[in-house]
Amino acid sequence: MTDSTSATSSMLQVEDLAVEFATPAGRLRAVDGVSLELAEGESYAIVGESGSGKSVFARTLINLLAGNGTRTGSIKIGGRDIDTLTKAERKHFFGVEVAMVFQDPMTSLNPVKRIDAQLTEAMRYHLNISKREATERAVALLKQVHIPSPEQRLRQYPHELSGGMRQRVVIAMALACEPRLLIADEPTTALDVTVQKSILDLLDELRTERKMSMILITHDLGVARGRADRVGVMYAGRLMEVGRTDRIFSDMRHPYTQALLDSIPNPTMPSHSRLQPIPGRPPNLLDPPQGCAFAARCRHARPDCLNTKPPLDGDSADHRFACFHPVGTADGDAALAANLADGENAAGLPMTDVIGELV
Repeated sequence: MTDSTSATSSMLQVEDLAVEFATPAGRLRAVDGVSLELAEGESYAIVGESGSGKSVFARTLINLLAGNGTRTGSIKIGGRDIDTLTKAERKHFFGVEVAMVFQDPMTSLNPVKRIDAQLTEAMRYHLNISKREATERAVALLKQVHIPSPEQRLRQYPHELSGGMRQRVVIAMALACEPRLLIADEPTTALDVTVQKSILDLLDELRTERKMSMILITHDLGVARGRADRVGVMYAGRLMEVGRTDRIFSDMRHPYTQALLDSIPNPTMPSHSRLQPIPGRPPNLLDPPQGCAFAARCRHARPDCLNTKPPLDGDSADHRFACFHPVGTADGDAALAANLADGENAAGLPMTDVIGELV
Protein backbone atom coordinates (compact mmCIF):
# COMPACT_ATOMS: atom_id res chain seq x y z
CA MET A 1 0.00 0.00 0.00
CA THR A 2 1.33 3.42 -0.97
CA ASP A 3 2.03 5.89 1.80
CA SER A 4 -0.95 8.22 1.45
CA THR A 5 -0.94 11.97 0.93
CA SER A 6 -3.74 14.43 1.13
CA ALA A 7 -2.46 16.43 -1.84
CA THR A 8 -4.41 16.31 -5.11
CA SER A 9 -1.37 15.67 -7.33
CA SER A 10 1.61 13.41 -6.74
CA MET A 11 5.20 14.17 -7.65
CA LEU A 12 6.49 10.71 -6.70
CA GLN A 13 4.80 7.34 -6.41
CA VAL A 14 6.78 4.30 -5.32
CA GLU A 15 5.10 0.90 -5.16
CA ASP A 16 6.64 -2.18 -3.50
CA LEU A 17 10.21 -1.19 -4.35
CA ALA A 18 12.85 -3.82 -3.67
CA VAL A 19 16.56 -3.68 -4.49
CA GLU A 20 18.96 -6.61 -4.31
CA PHE A 21 22.70 -6.83 -4.90
CA ALA A 22 24.60 -9.90 -6.06
CA THR A 23 27.66 -10.33 -3.84
CA PRO A 24 30.25 -13.11 -3.50
CA ALA A 25 28.53 -14.10 -0.24
CA GLY A 26 25.04 -14.22 -1.78
CA ARG A 27 22.17 -11.90 -2.62
CA LEU A 28 21.67 -8.93 -0.32
CA ARG A 29 18.29 -7.20 -0.18
CA ALA A 30 19.02 -3.56 0.67
CA VAL A 31 15.48 -2.23 0.08
CA ASP A 32 12.53 -4.46 0.90
CA GLY A 33 9.05 -3.60 -0.32
CA VAL A 34 9.03 0.19 0.18
CA SER A 35 5.95 2.13 -0.95
CA LEU A 36 5.41 5.87 -0.56
CA GLU A 37 3.85 8.86 -2.24
CA LEU A 38 5.07 12.44 -2.29
CA ALA A 39 2.89 15.41 -3.22
CA GLU A 40 4.00 18.40 -5.26
CA GLY A 41 5.80 20.88 -3.02
CA GLU A 42 5.96 18.43 -0.10
CA SER A 43 9.02 17.52 1.96
CA TYR A 44 9.47 13.90 3.10
CA ALA A 45 12.26 12.82 5.44
CA ILE A 46 13.57 9.25 5.46
CA VAL A 47 15.33 8.52 8.74
CA GLY A 48 17.36 5.58 9.99
CA GLU A 49 20.75 4.30 11.07
CA SER A 50 23.63 3.89 8.65
CA GLY A 51 23.07 0.77 6.58
CA SER A 52 19.28 0.93 6.76
CA GLY A 53 18.89 1.31 2.99
CA LYS A 54 18.20 5.06 2.79
CA SER A 55 20.90 5.97 0.27
CA VAL A 56 20.25 2.90 -1.89
CA PHE A 57 16.59 3.88 -2.01
CA ALA A 58 17.51 7.46 -2.99
CA ARG A 59 19.98 6.40 -5.69
CA THR A 60 17.45 3.95 -7.14
CA LEU A 61 14.97 6.81 -7.60
CA ILE A 62 17.49 8.68 -9.74
CA ASN A 63 18.53 5.61 -11.73
CA LEU A 64 21.98 5.26 -10.16
CA LEU A 65 21.76 1.60 -9.20
CA ALA A 66 25.10 -0.21 -9.16
CA GLY A 67 25.83 -2.75 -11.87
CA ASN A 68 25.36 -5.72 -9.53
CA GLY A 69 21.96 -4.45 -8.39
CA THR A 70 18.48 -5.41 -9.54
CA ARG A 71 15.20 -3.60 -8.87
CA THR A 72 11.58 -4.67 -8.73
CA GLY A 73 8.52 -2.54 -8.10
CA SER A 74 7.43 0.66 -9.81
CA ILE A 75 8.62 4.28 -9.64
CA LYS A 76 6.61 7.15 -11.10
CA ILE A 77 8.03 10.67 -11.12
CA GLY A 78 5.71 13.46 -12.21
CA GLY A 79 3.30 10.79 -13.43
CA ARG A 80 5.91 9.13 -15.66
CA ASP A 81 6.80 5.49 -15.04
CA ILE A 82 10.59 5.50 -15.32
CA ASP A 83 10.55 1.99 -16.79
CA THR A 84 8.65 3.29 -19.84
CA LEU A 85 11.21 6.01 -20.65
CA THR A 86 13.18 5.51 -23.85
CA LYS A 87 16.97 5.73 -23.81
CA ALA A 88 16.79 9.23 -25.33
CA GLU A 89 14.19 10.36 -22.78
CA ARG A 90 16.28 9.08 -19.87
CA LYS A 91 19.19 11.33 -20.89
CA HIS A 92 17.11 14.44 -20.28
CA PHE A 93 14.89 13.15 -17.46
CA PHE A 94 17.32 12.31 -14.66
CA GLY A 95 19.07 15.51 -13.69
CA VAL A 96 16.23 17.62 -15.09
CA GLU A 97 12.93 16.36 -13.64
CA VAL A 98 14.68 14.86 -10.61
CA ALA A 99 18.10 15.75 -9.19
CA MET A 100 20.18 14.77 -6.19
CA VAL A 101 22.42 16.43 -3.61
CA PHE A 102 24.99 13.82 -2.58
CA GLN A 103 26.46 13.25 0.88
CA ASP A 104 30.03 14.46 0.44
CA PRO A 105 30.69 17.57 -1.67
CA MET A 106 34.39 16.74 -1.97
CA THR A 107 33.60 13.49 -3.79
CA SER A 108 30.68 15.06 -5.70
CA LEU A 109 32.91 17.74 -7.22
CA ASN A 110 35.75 17.08 -9.66
CA PRO A 111 38.92 18.35 -7.94
CA VAL A 112 40.68 19.24 -11.23
CA LYS A 113 37.84 21.24 -12.78
CA ARG A 114 36.90 24.80 -11.94
CA ILE A 115 33.45 25.46 -10.51
CA ASP A 116 32.21 27.15 -13.71
CA ALA A 117 32.92 24.07 -15.82
CA GLN A 118 31.09 21.82 -13.39
CA LEU A 119 28.07 24.11 -13.08
CA THR A 120 27.63 24.87 -16.77
CA GLU A 121 28.23 21.38 -18.17
CA ALA A 122 24.80 19.98 -17.25
CA MET A 123 22.98 23.14 -18.34
CA ARG A 124 24.59 23.14 -21.77
CA TYR A 125 23.88 19.43 -22.22
CA HIS A 126 20.29 19.31 -20.98
CA LEU A 127 19.06 22.81 -21.88
CA ASN A 128 21.00 23.25 -25.14
CA ILE A 129 22.15 26.79 -24.31
CA SER A 130 25.30 28.71 -25.16
CA LYS A 131 28.36 28.87 -22.94
CA ARG A 132 27.70 32.55 -22.22
CA GLU A 133 24.09 31.94 -21.20
CA ALA A 134 25.12 28.97 -19.06
CA THR A 135 27.73 31.13 -17.30
CA GLU A 136 25.15 33.83 -16.60
CA ARG A 137 22.81 31.22 -15.16
CA ALA A 138 25.67 29.79 -13.06
CA VAL A 139 26.33 33.22 -11.53
CA ALA A 140 22.64 33.58 -10.74
CA LEU A 141 22.57 30.12 -9.14
CA LEU A 142 25.52 30.89 -6.88
CA LYS A 143 23.81 34.10 -5.80
CA GLN A 144 20.64 32.13 -5.09
CA VAL A 145 22.52 29.75 -2.80
CA HIS A 146 24.08 32.74 -1.02
CA ILE A 147 27.68 32.41 -2.18
CA PRO A 148 29.41 35.81 -2.07
CA SER A 149 31.40 37.11 -5.07
CA PRO A 150 29.96 34.44 -7.40
CA GLU A 151 31.93 35.58 -10.47
CA GLN A 152 35.17 35.01 -8.54
CA ARG A 153 34.04 31.64 -7.15
CA LEU A 154 33.30 30.33 -10.63
CA ARG A 155 37.01 30.52 -11.46
CA GLN A 156 38.09 28.63 -8.35
CA TYR A 157 38.68 24.93 -7.74
CA PRO A 158 36.77 22.93 -5.10
CA HIS A 159 39.73 22.81 -2.70
CA GLU A 160 39.73 26.62 -2.55
CA LEU A 161 36.24 26.69 -1.02
CA SER A 162 35.14 25.92 2.53
CA GLY A 163 33.05 22.83 3.27
CA GLY A 164 29.86 24.87 3.54
CA MET A 165 30.53 26.67 0.26
CA ARG A 166 31.28 23.38 -1.52
CA GLN A 167 27.95 22.03 -0.33
CA ARG A 168 26.22 25.15 -1.64
CA VAL A 169 27.88 24.60 -5.01
CA VAL A 170 26.62 21.01 -5.06
CA ILE A 171 23.11 22.28 -4.29
CA ALA A 172 23.42 24.83 -7.12
CA MET A 173 24.48 22.04 -9.49
CA ALA A 174 21.44 19.97 -8.51
CA LEU A 175 19.15 22.97 -9.13
CA ALA A 176 20.78 23.99 -12.41
CA CYS A 177 18.11 22.43 -14.64
CA GLU A 178 15.20 23.38 -12.35
CA PRO A 179 14.12 19.90 -11.15
CA ARG A 180 10.63 19.33 -9.78
CA LEU A 181 11.93 16.74 -7.30
CA LEU A 182 15.11 17.17 -5.26
CA ILE A 183 16.67 14.32 -3.29
CA ALA A 184 19.05 15.50 -0.55
CA ASP A 185 21.12 12.58 0.76
CA GLU A 186 22.62 13.55 4.14
CA PRO A 187 23.29 17.10 2.86
CA THR A 188 24.94 18.24 6.10
CA THR A 189 27.42 15.37 6.55
CA ALA A 190 30.80 16.52 7.97
CA LEU A 191 29.63 20.13 8.42
CA ASP A 192 29.68 21.91 11.75
CA VAL A 193 26.39 22.69 13.50
CA THR A 194 26.05 26.32 12.42
CA VAL A 195 26.79 25.47 8.78
CA GLN A 196 24.35 22.54 8.97
CA LYS A 197 21.57 24.92 9.97
CA SER A 198 22.35 27.35 7.16
CA ILE A 199 22.34 24.55 4.56
CA LEU A 200 19.01 23.18 5.83
CA ASP A 201 17.54 26.69 5.91
CA LEU A 202 18.72 27.18 2.34
CA LEU A 203 17.06 23.95 1.17
CA ASP A 204 13.80 25.01 2.82
CA GLU A 205 14.00 28.43 1.19
CA LEU A 206 14.70 27.02 -2.27
CA ARG A 207 11.98 24.40 -1.99
CA THR A 208 9.44 27.10 -1.16
CA GLU A 209 10.64 29.49 -3.87
CA ARG A 210 10.68 26.84 -6.59
CA LYS A 211 7.68 24.85 -5.32
CA MET A 212 9.76 21.69 -5.46
CA SER A 213 9.12 18.39 -3.78
CA MET A 214 12.01 17.17 -1.64
CA ILE A 215 13.15 13.91 -0.09
CA LEU A 216 15.55 14.50 2.81
CA ILE A 217 17.70 11.50 3.76
CA THR A 218 19.10 11.72 7.29
CA HIS A 219 20.05 9.62 10.31
CA ASP A 220 18.99 12.45 12.63
CA LEU A 221 15.34 12.63 13.69
CA GLY A 222 16.08 16.08 15.09
CA VAL A 223 16.86 17.32 11.55
CA ALA A 224 13.65 15.79 10.21
CA ARG A 225 11.51 17.30 12.95
CA GLY A 226 11.63 20.88 11.74
CA ARG A 227 12.26 20.24 8.04
CA ALA A 228 9.74 17.71 6.78
CA ASP A 229 5.99 17.50 6.34
CA ARG A 230 6.08 13.73 6.74
CA VAL A 231 8.61 11.20 8.00
CA GLY A 232 9.39 7.60 7.13
CA VAL A 233 11.54 5.63 9.58
CA MET A 234 13.58 2.96 7.75
CA TYR A 235 15.34 -0.07 9.19
CA ALA A 236 16.93 -3.02 7.35
CA GLY A 237 15.47 -1.82 4.06
CA ARG A 238 11.87 -1.54 5.29
CA LEU A 239 9.71 1.35 6.42
CA MET A 240 8.93 0.76 10.08
CA GLU A 241 6.79 3.84 10.75
CA VAL A 242 5.42 6.57 8.50
CA GLY A 243 3.25 9.57 9.17
CA ARG A 244 2.94 13.29 9.57
CA THR A 245 5.95 14.69 11.36
CA ASP A 246 3.93 15.92 14.34
CA ARG A 247 2.36 12.47 14.80
CA ILE A 248 5.70 10.68 14.61
CA PHE A 249 7.15 12.84 17.40
CA SER A 250 4.10 13.18 19.63
CA ASP A 251 2.58 9.73 19.19
CA MET A 252 5.31 7.37 17.99
CA ARG A 253 4.34 3.71 17.91
CA HIS A 254 7.34 1.70 16.72
CA PRO A 255 9.99 0.79 19.35
CA TYR A 256 12.71 1.60 16.79
CA THR A 257 11.40 5.16 16.39
CA GLN A 258 11.34 5.50 20.18
CA ALA A 259 14.90 4.14 20.41
CA LEU A 260 16.12 6.67 17.82
CA LEU A 261 14.49 9.51 19.76
CA ASP A 262 15.94 8.26 23.05
CA SER A 263 19.44 8.29 21.57
CA ILE A 264 19.27 12.03 20.73
CA PRO A 265 21.02 14.30 23.27
CA ASN A 266 18.45 16.17 25.36
CA PRO A 267 19.45 19.65 26.59
CA THR A 268 17.15 19.29 29.60
CA MET A 269 19.09 16.28 30.91
CA PRO A 270 21.53 16.80 33.80
CA SER A 271 25.14 17.48 32.94
CA HIS A 272 27.27 14.39 32.13
CA SER A 273 24.18 12.20 31.57
CA ARG A 274 25.03 9.17 29.46
CA LEU A 275 23.40 8.85 26.05
CA GLN A 276 21.23 5.78 25.55
CA PRO A 277 22.48 3.71 22.59
CA ILE A 278 20.36 1.15 20.78
CA PRO A 279 21.62 -2.27 21.94
CA GLY A 280 22.81 -4.90 19.50
CA ARG A 281 23.50 -4.56 15.80
CA PRO A 282 21.40 -4.37 12.63
CA PRO A 283 20.66 -7.77 11.06
CA ASN A 284 22.78 -9.43 8.40
CA LEU A 285 20.81 -8.73 5.20
CA LEU A 286 22.50 -11.67 3.47
CA ASP A 287 20.56 -13.84 5.91
CA PRO A 288 17.65 -11.68 7.13
CA PRO A 289 15.51 -12.76 10.06
CA GLN A 290 12.19 -14.47 9.38
CA GLY A 291 10.18 -12.05 11.48
CA CYS A 292 10.59 -8.40 12.43
CA ALA A 293 14.08 -7.17 11.53
CA PHE A 294 14.28 -5.12 14.74
CA ALA A 295 13.19 -7.92 17.10
CA ALA A 296 16.72 -8.82 18.27
CA ARG A 297 17.21 -5.25 19.60
CA CYS A 298 13.65 -4.47 20.68
CA ARG A 299 12.43 -4.13 24.26
CA HIS A 300 8.91 -5.14 23.14
CA ALA A 301 9.83 -8.24 21.10
CA ARG A 302 7.70 -11.32 21.83
CA PRO A 303 7.70 -14.76 20.14
CA ASP A 304 5.31 -13.67 17.37
CA CYS A 305 7.80 -10.96 16.37
CA LEU A 306 10.43 -13.62 15.62
CA ASN A 307 8.22 -15.65 13.30
CA THR A 308 6.20 -13.15 11.27
CA LYS A 309 6.96 -9.81 9.62
CA PRO A 310 4.45 -7.26 10.89
CA PRO A 311 2.65 -5.39 8.09
CA LEU A 312 2.82 -1.61 7.80
CA ASP A 313 -0.56 -0.74 9.27
CA GLY A 314 -2.02 1.69 11.76
CA ASP A 315 -4.91 3.60 13.22
CA SER A 316 -5.17 6.13 10.36
CA ALA A 317 -3.99 6.73 6.79
CA ASP A 318 -1.51 9.40 7.92
CA HIS A 319 0.17 7.30 10.62
CA ARG A 320 1.15 3.66 10.07
CA PHE A 321 3.65 1.36 11.74
CA ALA A 322 4.94 -2.20 11.38
CA CYS A 323 4.70 -3.55 14.92
CA PHE A 324 2.65 -6.21 16.74
CA HIS A 325 3.22 -4.58 20.15
CA PRO A 326 3.29 -0.82 19.55
CA VAL A 327 4.60 1.75 22.02
CA GLY A 328 1.88 3.44 24.04
CA THR A 329 -0.72 0.69 23.58
CA ALA A 330 -2.05 -2.03 25.87
CA ASP A 331 -0.32 -4.70 23.74
CA GLY A 332 2.96 -2.80 23.90
CA ASP A 333 2.77 -2.28 27.66
CA ALA A 334 1.96 -5.96 28.21
CA ALA A 335 4.88 -7.09 26.01
CA LEU A 336 7.29 -4.81 27.84
CA ALA A 337 6.06 -5.98 31.25
CA ALA A 338 6.40 -9.64 30.22
CA ASN A 339 9.96 -9.10 28.96
CA LEU A 340 10.95 -7.28 32.14
CA ALA A 341 9.56 -10.16 34.18
CA ASP A 342 11.49 -12.67 32.05
CA GLY A 343 14.67 -10.60 32.21
CA GLU A 344 15.07 -10.71 28.42
CA ASN A 345 13.10 -10.23 25.22
CA ALA A 346 11.99 -13.09 22.98
CA ALA A 347 15.28 -12.92 21.03
CA GLY A 348 17.36 -13.24 24.21
CA LEU A 349 18.34 -9.58 24.59
CA PRO A 350 18.93 -8.93 28.32
CA MET A 351 16.52 -6.26 29.49
CA THR A 352 19.36 -4.80 31.54
CA ASP A 353 20.71 -3.56 28.17
CA VAL A 354 17.62 -1.41 27.70
CA ILE A 355 16.58 -0.71 31.28
CA GLY A 356 18.30 2.69 31.11
CA GLU A 357 15.75 3.69 28.47
CA LEU A 358 12.91 2.97 30.86
CA VAL A 359 14.08 5.01 33.83
